[in-house]
Amino acid sequence: MKKTALITGATSGLGYEFVQLLAKDQYDLIVVARNEEQLVKIQAKFPKVNVTSIAKDLSKTNAVKELVAEISEKQLHVDVLINNAGFGLLGKFDELNVAKQLEMIQLNITALTELTHAFLPEMKKQNSGKIMNVASTAAFQPGPMMAVYYATKAYVLSFSEALVEELAGTGVTVTTLCPGATKTNFGAVANVEQTKMFSKAMDASTVAVIGYQGMQQGKRVVITGSSNKVVAVAAKFLPRSATAKIAKYVAGDK
Repeated sequence: MKKTALITGATSGLGYEFVQLLAKDQYDLIVVARNEEQLVKIQAKFPKVNVTSIAKDLSKTNAVKELVAEISEKQLHVDVLINNAGFGLLGKFDELNVAKQLEMIQLNITALTELTHAFLPEMKKQNSGKIMNVASTAAFQPGPMMAVYYATKAYVLSFSEALVEELAGTGVTVTTLCPGATKTNFGAVANVEQTKMFSKAMDASTVAVIGYQGMQQGKRVVITGSSNKVVAVAAKFLPRSATAKIAKYVAGDK
């Protein structure tokens, strides 16, 4: 029986790259994003794959409940869950719009947690399933000028690694993808495209392939790019005050 993958943030960036990889491997797809027009285009582009598109803005409070209910009504089964949707904002915490930052927490943390909770029990019953939670190298240190974003990604990494231990022996794997700067719409939304952190951004397709292979292999944490691995390792040994200063510098603030 064909397996079904649910991808959030599916219409652009890493999400769309994952859609292409999964379609190539003949998964049925549930694609979720805000832009209904782009979702329809995905359905048209992959006629040989069963694609269910659901337009939802997961930064809104009740969106996940509505999404899960719709998937249940359609009697769809989720074998692979890719929690990819997320966004960041550049600027000092007190100067950024607080409502927008709370939406970031809702999307990056709450929606990811709700979706994992919704589909994990059935995966355990089947003794099979894969979850990929997209974090960032931001997860390894505090991030002045993107304080809430870095904090949300630290949550994703900590939460996901805890689940790995809880799920040992169940047949269900949880992989945390931790890319560095990646050429997606994220940079434009977060207003960080011109900062030092994006000077050597990786292609989304490259990052997606590395993450996808890691998920299929059941890896715990996947860090893309050798320089990003160095950053992650260094963060373990440097004082957090030092890593915070470095993060502030690459964000373009002296």
